[in-house]
Amino acid sequence: MVRLTREVRFSVDRDWAGHVEFSRPVTNSWAGWPSAVGIVPYLRLRATVAGEPDPVTGYLCNITVIDRLLRKHAIPFTAAALREHGWRMSAEHLLEHIWEQVRPEAPSNAPLVALELCATPCLRYAIEAETPGMVYLTQQFEFAAAHRLHCAELSDAENRTTFGKCNNPNGHGHNYLLEVTVVGAADGPTGCVLPLPAFEQIVSDRVIERLDHKHLNEDTEEFRAVNPSVENIARVIWGMLAEHVAPARLHRVRVWETPKAWAEYSGV
Repeated sequence: MVRLTREVRFSVDRDWAGHVEFSRPVTNSWAGWPSAVGIVPYLRLRATVAGEPDPVTGYLCNITVIDRLLRKHAIPFTAAALREHGWRMSAEHLLEHIWEQVRPEAPSNAPLVALELCATPCLRYAIEAETPGMVYLTQQFEFAAAHRLHCAELSDAENRTTFGKCNNPNGHGHNYLLEVTVVGAADGPTGCVLPLPAFEQIVSDRVIERLDHKHLNEDTEEFRAVNPSVENIARVIWGMLAEHVAPARLHRVRVWETPKAWAEYSGV
């Protein structure tokens, strides 16, 4: 089984509802088409299909098919939704509508198994075929903290050998990137998995305010007796949030220690 993902980028204005000419050539698929004329929403859609590649062509699916499907259903509906609801339309409902329209039209040999909407560079929503009726909401956060990797059970020489410069007695710092994913049904009066301001406030209060600009070993109870490796940081943050994101459910915590090293934890 092979999974193929294609990303389509587009800008859309509420006045474009019913007026986008799909016969026009795509002039810049990399930066997005339709292009941003004025200050308008810029969105990215990622469609994932799965199946077995054709033994001759090696194709699972021609990506132009995915492009056409996403543009056909995403652009007009987004424009119409903007015109009707303005800036307060539910991203979850927008994604669910596109999913419902695109999935039946996907190639039979390459069914749609996931669809992701990137509303900003830090915020995205996803639907997966394996969990019908659920929407995954992911938001990124940042905090700066110092730590020292050191195990009391090891000798000083063993600690230096194991952790190298990260065993510096005075610690060292990182700008951590935190990505939190919750999952739930997009129902109720808000049409949201979890209202975004509430979600951000929960993470801010329970994680960022407690860890940001702290020496994790010295200033936090959570790491007083826990070595603050990026693996343990992900696990500890999970514990900080797991019981506090209702009516959604915590799905994953991912922490980047550097752009080249990260850890994630999903509760098991």
